[in-house]
Amino acid sequence: MKYFLIAGEASGDLHGSRLMEDIRKCDSEAQFHFLGGDLMAAAAGIAPIIHYRDMAYMGFVEVAKHLPAIMGFLRTAKSEIDAWRPDNVVLIDYPSFNLKVARHAHERGIAVHYFISPKVWVWKSWRVKDIRRYVDRMYCILPFEPDWYAQHDYQATYVGNPTMQEIHEALPSMPRREDFCAEHGLDKSRHIIALIPGSRVKEIRDNLPTMLQAAKRHPDCQLAIAAAPNIDTQLYNHLAPAVPQVAGATWQLMLHARVALVTSGTATLETAMVGTPQVACYRMNGKKLTYEVCRRLLKTQYVTLPNLIAGSPIIPELMVHHCDVDNVERHLTALLNDTPERQAQIDGYRLIANRLGTSYCTQTAARLITQNISQ
Repeated sequence: MKYFLIAGEASGDLHGSRLMEDIRKCDSEAQFHFLGGDLMAAAAGIAPIIHYRDMAYMGFVEVAKHLPAIMGFLRTAKSEIDAWRPDNVVLIDYPSFNLKVARHAHERGIAVHYFISPKVWVWKSWRVKDIRRYVDRMYCILPFEPDWYAQHDYQATYVGNPTMQEIHEALPSMPRREDFCAEHGLDKSRHIIALIPGSRVKEIRDNLPTMLQAAKRHPDCQLAIAAAPNIDTQLYNHLAPAVPQVAGATWQLMLHARVALVTSGTATLETAMVGTPQVACYRMNGKKLTYEVCRRLLKTQYVTLPNLIAGSPIIPELMVHHCDVDNVERHLTALLNDTPERQAQIDGYRLIANRLGTSYCTQTAARLITQNISQ
């Protein structure tokens, strides 16, 4: 069968590549076309139609500024679907774009699978109407999502969490701390504060300076930046000169850090799964008005994945104007030593792992997708 996949960011590229590999195990004759990145290209054996780095816009202003380009990408995706006529379209998160593709594919009688549900339970819950109309199967990676969908007259399936699966498989082969430090020019005798500012230019610009200033208040520690693969190293050089950059080894950096300062998103769950205490930062433009607007739009008490899964404040969430140097440094200090705050996070991570379960996420999703519900 023919599978058309769309991933719009680095995490989607990773999960999409694993999904492709497992689809091929279920369907040895699987053919792929896709919008994604280098990992998906390696899994499929062909280049992406559009690389996700050209599509990774976030925030209303940035999206509006690049709207002509985004609409061009959308037209390309639709025309490729019409020309290739896949049996299944598989959408990975990225809802503003992917739900438009879902409608296009559905109207042409093509089965639409959605792997990694949009976070409609946080905000934009009206999108569930489009999901009911245009998405044949929704595969959720957070255990509370199917119940939310059931309350909105839609059946979704929890297939396990890809982050938990991938990190569980990766941990045994990760290098020892001394080897990791030697490879990346770090001192094995000093604590590491990991700066993980995201994978988009805007969120890096907004968050890395605050993280850096807070971390520098601990001169006994050394700093290291998790460099995203799609970001020019000159951006990090400009914002954080002389701070080591760790490329292609973010999970290793998380594992060997004493504490991580993490831009809110998938990375907060990744940090939890490797067991490193963290402070979640999301500064945006730091405006109080922005915070008040977002607070009223949000449908949940928490915004980070660890806290949402646990249903309690496992990690500190410093959002918008609360994400200033003093607040970040205060929480960072509380986690650097063997404190009750540090132990509470580690205990909370065990709760999260239990709730996520042990299902092999991409294998389960691949099995459901290859059942070919279009026939």
